[in-house]
Amino acid sequence: MTTSKPRSEGDPAKARTMRPRDAATLIIVDRAAGAPRVLMGRRRMDQVFLPGKYVFPGGGVDASDRSVESADELRPAEIAKLLIDMKGGPSPTRARALGLAAIRETFEEAGLLIGAPAQGPATPIDVPGWSDFFACGYRPKLGALSLFARAITPPGRPRRYDTRFFCVTADEIGHRIETSDGELSGLHWLTIDEARSLDLPAITRVVLEDLTDHLKAAQRGTGPIPVPYYHHRKGTFRRELLSVAETPAKLDSSGGRGMVRPSSIERA
Repeated sequence: MTTSKPRSEGDPAKARTMRPRDAATLIIVDRAAGAPRVLMGRRRMDQVFLPGKYVFPGGGVDASDRSVESADELRPAEIAKLLIDMKGGPSPTRARALGLAAIRETFEEAGLLIGAPAQGPATPIDVPGWSDFFACGYRPKLGALSLFARAITPPGRPRRYDTRFFCVTADEIGHRIETSDGELSGLHWLTIDEARSLDLPAITRVVLEDLTDHLKAAQRGTGPIPVPYYHHRKGTFRRELLSVAETPAKLDSSGGRGMVRPSSIERA
């Protein structure tokens, strides 16, 4: 994971007003043994953010995530979901960067490459966080990612992230390498029940249940699945459901096609 030290660390006043950084997490689901298993690892005890907790691979979006080549693109419905209530300047480029960050962080922390073989000879690139990925002869594969949850770190924490949680099947792992990132230790494939028994951050525990609901809904094939969105507003913790309109012709107030207007976000 490539990170820079926030200027607000050690300053409680700045921590309360810190703007959350775009971040992404990827949950890989393996059904080969029957019951779904997910990949998790334990964060080092010397880390500032969530020391010692079991988490999924993920981290902040880097500048390089905005421009690297990919084997395919996010599906239009996924872009639409990512753009709902996006802070700052919403754009498909930022939505794409979130998906790429999830793939890059998974490669860095777990050595698992979600990608497709490059067409033609592999071209080496000198891009922070991506050089080793491209050197394997693959390009990141965005089309298989599904957004299923979103959470913003509460005010007052030493680091704040606006994290989008994606899931993908283990069938999309194109390549594996040994990793020495050190961000996560003891990587394990766990059933949902096994994961529940670990020392998890509160939001990870909640998102694990959202994943279970998402997988069941996807199996039923009942149509678009709303995305739970966790955040604080005026000191109150909120859970809202984000969804895209059924008809792609509908426009929201910012001109995005097929998105529910922010005032129409459904509260759970």
